Amino acid sequence: MAAKLSVNLNAIAMLRNRRDLPWPSVVGLGEIALQAGASGLTVHPRPDERHIRFSDLAPIRALIDDLHPGAEFNMEGFPTEAFLELVERHQPEQVTLVPDDPAQATSDHGWDFRKSHNLLGNVVDRLKKKGFRVSLFADGDGDREALRIASDIGADRIELYTGPYGGCHDDPGRGAEILEALGRTAEIAAEFGLGVNAGHDLTVANLPALAARITNLDEVSIGHGLTADALEYGMAETVRRFRRACGQDV
Repeated sequence: MAAKLSVNLNAIAMLRNRRDLPWPSVVGLGEIALQAGASGLTVHPRPDERHIRFSDLAPIRALIDDLHPGAEFNMEGFPTEAFLELVERHQPEQVTLVPDDPAQATSDHGWDFRKSHNLLGNVVDRLKKKGFRVSLFADGDGDREALRIASDIGADRIELYTGPYGGCHDDPGRGAEILEALGRTAEIAAEFGLGVNAGHDLTVANLPALAARITNLDEVSIGHGLTADALEYGMAETVRRFRRACGQDV
C-alpha cells in the first residue's frame, strides 16, 4: 500500500504570521489539501508560536471532525508539559515527539534513545494510556539498539528524519547512500514491530525513490517543499503531485 500524505501547515502559518492579518488561511489551505486527497494535517506548535499558533489547533481539529472525519491530525513537538497539555486538549490521532530545542529553526536530528530512554518512556506511557498513536523522530542510521529501545518503551512508529537525504538534491551518489541507510533503518524498525513514517525536505523529485525503497512506509509528513510547490501549482494540484510521488493512484 502506498504511503499516506500528511500536509504540514507550519510554513503556511509562518507566511501568515508576517502580518497581523488572517491570510493565507491555515485552515482554508488545510481544507483544500484534504479535499485534494491528503490523508491528514500536521502541525508543530512551538512555544513562541512563530509558526502554528495555539489558537489554530481547535479550528484544525474541527475541520477534520466536521468535514473530513477519515483524515488524521498529527501534532509534533518536544514533550514539555505545555505541549502534552495541548495534545490532550486537541486530541490528535497521532503524536510525533521530536528532540527540538525551542530555539531551533526546524527539526534537524532524531532522538538519542539511549540518553532519552527514561523521558520518552514516561511520556509514551502517558500518551498511550490516553489512546494516542505515538511516533518518535529517529535518525536513519540503522542503529538497531536505538530502535529496540524505541520499541521497548512502547512507541507505535518512528519518523525517519530525511533531512540529509533531501539535502543531497545536487549529489545523487550521496543521496543513494543515505537512501539505502534509511531503507535499512526501516527494515530494522519493522523487525521490532514499529511502523515507519518519514519527513523533512521531501520533494516530488526525491519522494518516489524513498517510497520505492521503503516498502513499509506508512506516512510522509511534508511542509516546506509542498508549500513551495503550492506557490507555483496551487495547493490542490500540489497535493495530487505529492500523492502520485508517494505511489498513490490519483
